[in-house]
Amino acid sequence: MRVVLGALWMMTTVCLAAPAPLRFSVSDSWAMPMLQLDHGRPTQGIMYDLMSSLATQVGRPAQFQVLARARIAAAMAHGDIDVRCYVAPSWVDNLSGDYAWSVPLMVQRNMLVSTDNRPVQVLKLTPQSIGTVLSYRYAVLDPLFASGQLTRDDARSEEQVLHKLVAGRYTYAASNEWIVDRFNQHLPVRHRLHKVAVIEEQELGCIVRNDPNVPTQQILRTLLRMKMSGEIDDIIKLYTGEEAVPLRTPAKN
Repeated sequence: MRVVLGALWMMTTVCLAAPAPLRFSVSDSWAMPMLQLDHGRPTQGIMYDLMSSLATQVGRPAQFQVLARARIAAAMAHGDIDVRCYVAPSWVDNLSGDYAWSVPLMVQRNMLVSTDNRPVQVLKLTPQSIGTVLSYRYAVLDPLFASGQLTRDDARSEEQVLHKLVAGRYTYAASNEWIVDRFNQHLPVRHRLHKVAVIEEQELGCIVRNDPNVPTQQILRTLLRMKMSGEIDDIIKLYTGEEAVPLRTPAKN
């Protein structure tokens, strides 16, 4: 009996001593170099390295919850995740609850991509379908979709969008520049995709739940330190081979 009680006491002590995991959302639409999913689990990529390093520096184990893009906001509202990274304020509507935003951590450049190498003007495209990711917002394209000038052809992930473009399902697709570059590495030179227009550049960061069980301010300070030290830019360079796009400097009054 004493042995059993002793074992239970040790298990309870270990459980009480172990820090709670830091729960990150992972969108199932991400593709390399942003993130690689193997059997439903993230294993590498810019966001994987960033979130893993953040958790380590905060002193919490990282827990990744893979969700459909459309379900992430609700999961955060319900308290199922603590930190959502790779997000812009314009992507989030009517946040219910108390949240804090990190400093901008990186710039995403969305491109219009085609199998044809001729540059185009996005606003002058003729009526047609454009390859897009389900639930993604595109600030420049969305008004054109709303007016009927262009039509969305949604796929589950960025990689699926590009595969459909190669297969000839449409003439143009919208995609993250880094993902296009990585995708092209697996194509013969003559079949590689061309970036024919810049759609938009967006500064992305992380959003953190303000909750007594979440070290919110420590997370925000750590992210700031990771950005200022160059760690995040080094992670981006590791996977893309390129220097990170500089963040915009606020205009002086």
